[in-house]
Amino acid sequence: MDQAERRTEQSAGSRVVVVGGGIAGLAAAHRLSARGVHVMVLEASERLGGKLHAGEIAGVPVDLGAESMLARRPEAVALARETGLAEDLRTTATTSASIWTRGALRPMPQGHVMGVPGDLAPLAASGVVSREGLARIEQDAELPRTEPGEDVAVGAYIAERLGREVVDRLVEPLLGGVYAGDAYRISMRAAVPQLFEAARTHRSLTEGVRALQARAAQAPAGPVFMGIDGGVGRLPIAVADAVRAAGGDIRTGTPVHRMTRTGGGWEMVAGDTLIEADGVVLAVPAPEAARLLAAESPAATAELTAVEYASMALVTLAFRRDDLGTLPDGSGFLVPPVDGRTIKASTFSSRKWGWLGEAGPGLFVLRTSVGRHGEEAVLEREDSDLARLSLDDLREATGLTARPVETVVTRWNSGLPQYPVGHLGRVARIREHVAKVPGLRVCGALYDGVGIPACIASARTAADELVATLAEGTGGGERE
Repeated sequence: MDQAERRTEQSAGSRVVVVGGGIAGLAAAHRLSARGVHVMVLEASERLGGKLHAGEIAGVPVDLGAESMLARRPEAVALARETGLAEDLRTTATTSASIWTRGALRPMPQGHVMGVPGDLAPLAASGVVSREGLARIEQDAELPRTEPGEDVAVGAYIAERLGREVVDRLVEPLLGGVYAGDAYRISMRAAVPQLFEAARTHRSLTEGVRALQARAAQAPAGPVFMGIDGGVGRLPIAVADAVRAAGGDIRTGTPVHRMTRTGGGWEMVAGDTLIEADGVVLAVPAPEAARLLAAESPAATAELTAVEYASMALVTLAFRRDDLGTLPDGSGFLVPPVDGRTIKASTFSSRKWGWLGEAGPGLFVLRTSVGRHGEEAVLEREDSDLARLSLDDLREATGLTARPVETVVTRWNSGLPQYPVGHLGRVARIREHVAKVPGLRVCGALYDGVGIPACIASARTAADELVATLAEGTGGGERE
């Protein structure tokens, strides 16, 4: 298709195109709209929301992606309130969970920071770690200080201080639930900055954890996580509605084929349309950002190409309550990879979220997660195999023998960016290169954290910086 055949869209005044309709892209569009900028969002798929996906099973609304928002960071809860969901915010009905390890479901020990205990008593009582493992943890108080340097892998540092057992049985499943990654590769500075700071400022890691806990005890009490009645997947839909109400244009099924910097702004080809804009926010995964920036910033593309991703699948199962029998207490359980199981976690969704039990009073919904970075071969199996393997593990862990009335398998291929040692340096270099391209910013899970609040914060920063450069007439820097 030549340029003469394309429809050209432009408008008077400042216009920004946001590429990507996940929560980061929509949050950026929302922020830009609030700043008086005319916004267009272009999403390649037919659905908005990215990994926030409102779905249904057996006639009951469920989340088929992320299901909760960290409430101790304000961004996600604030955005929900700003977009009309204040009355639908919900706290978890139960916060207790277990770890399926060493042949039994064991209570998640209290008093730790990402698996690093400040007090050994709850860990000892849980049975998660052996006597030998507990004795090794106690050596931390006597060991000379271990310097973390500029960055260090979470698992490697904690193993050096406390031994491998606490990493393999506790740190790994906790970190894996967030990143679907390997604790022995994940950056402490990027993924658990509070632990990194404790390692830098205390001789003993457990002493540093106790200091963190003492500070946390002085903070105002409140829920750790929150959800939304009907599912967190409602959030991107509400944000999109707010953007449209402010005059924004949101298009799905519209992949961007090419984007080029012009003398006064940007031109991009999306579908059969040539779109002109003053600025662009890229809110897409690293491979797509690398492709779109190949001509305009080869240096940023090189860094983006090096980013690795993990794939995973969620298996959501609905049971008749009358068939269920008795499940263990709590909201579910984590599974350490060292135990060699297929599933890495299970959430008893109908127990965790009161709204779900009310929506389907005769049903009980739970889900499992499968797959992690470097161990994704299991995801090559058919959906029916993943469901069967999940049921096999659930039966062994909980005694569940009921058959589901419906099963939904949701695959998130290359869904979670990995944060290896040195990740923050790579992010800084990407942003440095991007800032040299006038009228451009990036945001999303790759940059400042994979959680919903972190993605929203990343989006707001990108939007604010872009508005500032457009207002100054500089577009953000000198072209490379």
